[in-house]
Amino acid sequence: MTLTPTAAMLIALLLAGWVIAAAWAWQAARRRERKADAGQRQARRLAKMVDESPALPLLVRADGKIEAPQRLANWLGLERVPQFLTELDGGRIDGGGGGLTREQLEQLSEAVRRTQKTAAPFRMVVTPRGSNRSLALRGHLADPAVSPGGAALVWVFDFSDSESELVQLRAETARARSDFAALVGLIEAAPMPMWFRAPDGALQLVNHAYVSAVAGKDARAVVADGVELVESVDGLTARQVALQAAAKQLPIERIVTATIDGARRALRVSDLPLGEEGIAGYAVDIEDMEEQARAFRAFRDAQRAMLDQLSAGVAQFDAKRQLTFANQPFQRLFALKPAVMLDPPPFERLLDLARDAGRVPEARDFPAWRRERTAWFLASAAQEEAWVLADGTHLRVVAQPLPDGGMLLIAEDRTEQLRLSAVRDTLLRTRTATFDSLFESVAVFAPDGRLQLWNRRFAADWGLDESHLEGHPRIDSLLERIARRLAKPVKARAVGDVVRAATLDRKQTGGRALLADGRTLEFAGVPLPDGNGLLTVLDITDSQKAEDALRERNSALEEADAMKTRFLANMSYEFRTPLTSIGGFAELLEAGLGGDLSDQGKEYVGAILTSVERLGEQIESVLDLSQSEAGMLPLARDEIELFPLVTKLVEDRAQRIRDGGLSLDLRGDQGVGRISGDRRRLARAIGHVIDNAITATPQGGRILVELSGRKGHAQIVISDNGPGMDAATLARALDGLKLTADGKTVERRQGLGLPLARQLVEAHGGTLTLHSEPGQGTAAIIELP
Repeated sequence: MTLTPTAAMLIALLLAGWVIAAAWAWQAARRRERKADAGQRQARRLAKMVDESPALPLLVRADGKIEAPQRLANWLGLERVPQFLTELDGGRIDGGGGGLTREQLEQLSEAVRRTQKTAAPFRMVVTPRGSNRSLALRGHLADPAVSPGGAALVWVFDFSDSESELVQLRAETARARSDFAALVGLIEAAPMPMWFRAPDGALQLVNHAYVSAVAGKDARAVVADGVELVESVDGLTARQVALQAAAKQLPIERIVTATIDGARRALRVSDLPLGEEGIAGYAVDIEDMEEQARAFRAFRDAQRAMLDQLSAGVAQFDAKRQLTFANQPFQRLFALKPAVMLDPPPFERLLDLARDAGRVPEARDFPAWRRERTAWFLASAAQEEAWVLADGTHLRVVAQPLPDGGMLLIAEDRTEQLRLSAVRDTLLRTRTATFDSLFESVAVFAPDGRLQLWNRRFAADWGLDESHLEGHPRIDSLLERIARRLAKPVKARAVGDVVRAATLDRKQTGGRALLADGRTLEFAGVPLPDGNGLLTVLDITDSQKAEDALRERNSALEEADAMKTRFLANMSYEFRTPLTSIGGFAELLEAGLGGDLSDQGKEYVGAILTSVERLGEQIESVLDLSQSEAGMLPLARDEIELFPLVTKLVEDRAQRIRDGGLSLDLRGDQGVGRISGDRRRLARAIGHVIDNAITATPQGGRILVELSGRKGHAQIVISDNGPGMDAATLARALDGLKLTADGKTVERRQGLGLPLARQLVEAHGGTLTLHSEPGQGTAAIIELP
């Protein structure tokens, strides 16, 4: 078929249009493909950015479905992102072990629903199960372009590292707060007052010690009232001084006094500027230190006053080698004038002054000699020298370096000591000659038992060889030789014990030793002041024989005295029987049983009864005295009230006192006390003393009887204003003895009252003492337990 040109043209045009349309479509498809590729690349970049960002999105749709990257599932400990929000607990995905806890999921679900309904944003923090990761959730309503229909977009932040830093910061903050609290507690518990001032000087903080020191109610009240611890000094208040420290930016320390607890105390107050923050201050109580300083000064002054009393010269130099003290002996030894001590010289100048006064040894090169002595300050040990002066004075000089760099110089005048040493040598030789001429044996032993000195008699008495003694043997060696001379060799040990007691125990002991030849030696050990012991030995053979004879004679005398005592006791008993009969018949005659008596007869009978009574008393006294001297006096034990007893004795003698024209004053009370004893014999003892006072007191005289009670004993004082007794008479008054006319023998006194009274009082455990002077009367003092 043949196409017409027109048709062919049409077909060509149609084909051309198709080609053009295909080309345009291909170009459009290419553009859409490129645009899609760019969109995909951009989506991948955004997805990558989301994956790499610190916050991950969680889109929660209105139906509960969620969209989130896999990274969020990893954060939550899940294998994959669940489909619904309620599955974030991991229960439906991996059976637990990851995801949120039920409480966290419920809280998140409630927050999402509230955001979807009200568009209210929310924030919360969750921690997945089994993980230390901390996630912060920030939710808000999603843009409709992101997800229409009221979806909620939740951004999830992993702030685990920030949380660790936050925990660390919290720990550091807590530690700083604890340290600050401890510091505040330390300041509050400090025993010294402490305070802090604002930059204007006003009190801002004070501790408890400050409040106590100012007797404030509490710290707040003290700060509010501005109560200052220290008063104004020189017109400056404590606040002004603190402002001066702040202005100078230098601490100010001063010593002031303040009243604390009612007492003035010395305080060391310090104000410390703390830049622009304020001024801190504290006060240290140095009253004890000041007291110690005062005590030290007093001790130093007393020590220096004591050093002035020494015979040795003492001078002290400080670290600058300046003279600080020299006692009076030192000034005299070195001829220092008082004007020198007003401006104490240094050590070198002192030596120059001493040289000018001729008080140092002559030296060929004096400057070199002075330098050598100046080096004493640097010596490590004490230096000692002997100085011989031109006038013959011998000085012992000791230089003692002090730890502070100073020196103590001691100078002792030994001139007299050397002279005494020569005299001592002479005395030693004299002593040796004296020892040899003694009648006793003498030996001196050292503390180690070695023989030091002895005389010739010592060797002769013990039969020792002089050659052996010259070797100064020990006591053990001597005892071996002495034992050979004794009747019983074992007794030699007693001699060694005496020597050891004298040298080591410093005790004086003694003993006796019987020699084999029949002689008796008495030895004694005496400790000597120098630590040695002196052994003295005396041959008492003859005196021992005389002593044995005297002892036999004494035994015979004691037996004779006992026979006398028994004789007196028997005779007293024998006298009492007829005396009782005489008294009885006389009483019958007085009663008229033998007929009426004339007045003269009655007088005779009365005299008989009086004599019988007196004789009976004398017999009782003799019997009691003899029994007491023999130690056989029987005593009853009764409870005796002393004051009624003495009152009764005085009343019984009232007529006799009136007849003698005397006055008796009885003093005491019922509280004198009571004793346990024999009432009859105690009454006789006190009565004898009262009778003696009545007898010794002349007409018109006065007698005082005074009773007093003391701790543990009672005292009865019976005094008179009679003629008194001299010392010799007083010494024999209580013994019942007196010298015979020829003065060669003694005999018993006529009166037995006082001797018997003493025996009876002592039998009751008491004492009777007499005090008397001629013309001053006599006082008898009885003390009873």
